[in-house]
Amino acid sequence: MSVEKIIGNWKKKSFRPVYLLEGEEDYYIDKLVNFAEHQILSESESPFNLSVFYGKDTDWSTLINACRRYPVFAERQVVILKEAQQMRDIDKLEPYVAKPLESTILIIAYKEKKLDGRTKLAKILRDKAEILSTKKIYDNQIPQWIMELTSSKGIGISPKATALLADHIGNDLSRIENEVDKMLINLGSRKEITEDDIEVFVGVSKEYNVFELQDAVARKNLSKAMRIIQYFQSNPKAAPIQLILPSLYNFFGKTYMIFGQQGADEKTLAATLGVSPFFMKGYMSAAHLYSFEGVEAAILLLHEYNLRSIGVNSSGQEDASLLKELVVKMLR
Repeated sequence: MSVEKIIGNWKKKSFRPVYLLEGEEDYYIDKLVNFAEHQILSESESPFNLSVFYGKDTDWSTLINACRRYPVFAERQVVILKEAQQMRDIDKLEPYVAKPLESTILIIAYKEKKLDGRTKLAKILRDKAEILSTKKIYDNQIPQWIMELTSSKGIGISPKATALLADHIGNDLSRIENEVDKMLINLGSRKEITEDDIEVFVGVSKEYNVFELQDAVARKNLSKAMRIIQYFQSNPKAAPIQLILPSLYNFFGKTYMIFGQQGADEKTLAATLGVSPFFMKGYMSAAHLYSFEGVEAAILLLHEYNLRSIGVNSSGQEDASLLKELVVKMLR
């Protein structure tokens, strides 16, 4: 079940006795735990009927005893087990999960991975509990996620601002939402986040960033690319090489796909590549300027320099020097 569906049910006062929130993506788990901790019970009910435990510091018997208590002056109590993956003997929760108390809402937040599905506890949870399983979203899904997030908050975001935010933060969903909320406070009456907002409130230069470097390389604009790399050299935290190379590799990897879609229009190509139609001109331009052989050579160079950036076959060059050398070779 999705986060939205679970929260929707909770708002309607529809609860299951046990919830398992598991997987790699903390953002969704934290969202549900935060709602359960602060909004299921009223302010007057919480002091007597909310119990929060941490897996590392809690034994199974203490947790079960808490779950078997009856609520005080309320219809239900909430028991939350955070960091459940750190709990010893978590399998010993099985008897309670098999026969939970209807007036208790037990929420098990099991982060970093999924509960071992071979255990008896996991099998009983599948039968008795509401389960949310999460996984990290892919980098190419982040722009769409950002647009959906801002839309859910009643505002828009420009394609370039989306790209800047995605390239700068990556798939740290909690941080993305924090940055969006920060900008919302400062938007005033405006209803769209722009690249200017990203520069002012997130601290990403709208002229000197990974997206602009990618555009300069795609258009074979050597002077612009060198100016941006020079800026990165003076501001090492703006765009480390570990962020730049994957971004360029992703760009040329998508450009490479264009050659297998002869005759397709831009809208179809955008869907195939998994990008916004707004950015297709950049991919089409790169495909034209580099040709199939040039794009293939660029990908091979990026692989080589990625290895050199982590010390393989490297003479100890600085990151900026490696980038300059790479870009010159690519643009040739």
